[in-house]
Amino acid sequence: MQFADLYQPLSLDAQNRAKKIKLLICDIDGVFSDGRIYLGNQGEELKAFNTKDGFGIKALISCGFDVAVITGRHSQIVQQRMTSLTVQHIYQGQENKLQAYQELKDKLSFTDEQIAYIGDDGPDLPVMEQVGFAVAVNDAHPLIKRVAHYTTMLPGGFGAVRELTDLLMLENGKSLTSEGTSS
Repeated sequence: MQFADLYQPLSLDAQNRAKKIKLLICDIDGVFSDGRIYLGNQGEELKAFNTKDGFGIKALISCGFDVAVITGRHSQIVQQRMTSLTVQHIYQGQENKLQAYQELKDKLSFTDEQIAYIGDDGPDLPVMEQVGFAVAVNDAHPLIKRVAHYTTMLPGGFGAVRELTDLLMLENGKSLTSEGTSS
C-alpha cells in the first residue's frame, strides 16, 4: 500500500526525508488537540484528543520508533494522555522548544536528519527549521506551512498525527494494521 492511496501524493523529497526518521517529536496544542482549551468554572482545563492519533503513536512506538512531545504549556492531562500512549519523552512548560529539542537529541544520540517534528504555530518554528523532516498540520499558521517539508491533509486534533505516523510507517516498510492497540 502506498501513502498516496490513503492520503495525498508525497513528494520525492518528503519520501526521502521520512525514510531516515527514527524519532518523532510532536507539539500538543493545535497538533494532538484542535488548539482549543476548555476552562471550567472551577479552573479545570480540558482538552480533546483523537483516538486515531493515539493508535498511530502506539503503532509507531511498537514499530521501533521513538516518540516525544515538546509543549509550551504544562498540563496533567497531557502527562496522563502521553503516559497512556507509552510516550517516554515528555517535555512540558518549554518556552524555548529548541533548548528541549537539543537536550532530547543529545540524550538519544540522533542527528537532525533522523528527527521529524510536527507543529502548528510560531513556537514550533525554531525546531522545525532544525529537523530533517518538518511537518505542519493542515490548519497551521501560514509561516509554519512555509518551512514544512510536508503539510497534512487533516487538521490538528482530527487525525493529523495519525496521518504522519502512517506516512512514517509506510515509508519505512511497516504495516498499518499489525501494530498498536486501541487508544
